[in-house]
Amino acid sequence: MVTPVAKRQAVDHIRGVLALSERRACALVGLARRVARYISTRADDVVLRQRLRELAGQRRRFGYRRLSYLLAREGLTPNHKKLFRLYQEEGLKVRHRGGRKRALGTRSPITVPQEPGQRWSLDFVSDALICGRRFRILAVIDDFSRENLALVADTSLSGGRVARELTTLVERYGKPLMIVSDNGTEFTSHAILKWADGMQIEWHYIAPGKPQQNGFVESFNGRLRDECLNETLFTSLTHARQILADWREDYNTVRPHSQLNGRTPDQVARQGSRGHAPETLAIPSTPSHEKRELSF
Repeated sequence: MVTPVAKRQAVDHIRGVLALSERRACALVGLARRVARYISTRADDVVLRQRLRELAGQRRRFGYRRLSYLLAREGLTPNHKKLFRLYQEEGLKVRHRGGRKRALGTRSPITVPQEPGQRWSLDFVSDALICGRRFRILAVIDDFSRENLALVADTSLSGGRVARELTTLVERYGKPLMIVSDNGTEFTSHAILKWADGMQIEWHYIAPGKPQQNGFVESFNGRLRDECLNETLFTSLTHARQILADWREDYNTVRPHSQLNGRTPDQVARQGSRGHAPETLAIPSTPSHEKRELSF
């Protein structure tokens, strides 16, 4: 018992069970009688609490900061300290899953493109159906707007399939200046090399064992697994594709992004700055001590 509320509850319990006076009960608990008699005049915030519980129930992996963006869209703008207090009182804290070992040392932050469509990032995520059959998901994002351009799910995704999906994305969104990926066999296949050469798109491979060099899509993969894959049991590949399509639509148009000041990737993609002076984008090449420069 460390809080006044807990001590008041203990005093009430002692008086009810042992039939002691208020003075004796407060002395046993170590609580001043004026604190025991205190009646809070704070507003109960019924509407805010109810809406906070509803949003937390819909977005089980959202913390109070991200929930505050959703509340602000509905005109509910409580002080962040008050929102955190209500968040704790309602028992809505997100349960952290098992951590992992992290490398020690300093890392320089990856540079950000200056316009939508300048650089895309690619990576694979794997999961399984309830029958145990494994499938893979190709994730493609725009590094400037953080917009998820595609989530392609299938049991097999070869280099040729990746090239066909990228061709579809180029027709829909336009051609990027650069694509970043790891050194997976699908991304280093002849089909991808031929496709990148034919499309005249620079393909940058991160250093082996350095996923932080592809940090944008790695961060996206973490959100995808935490908020969608770990929360859903997929009955079939068709079911998985439908769930991923719905989640992708929500991610791009509804879900607030903390690195975008609460805006959605779709808003940033549509409101992206145009026509400003080109800036130099520094991206680490495979040797860790070298650096390549791309002028946009």
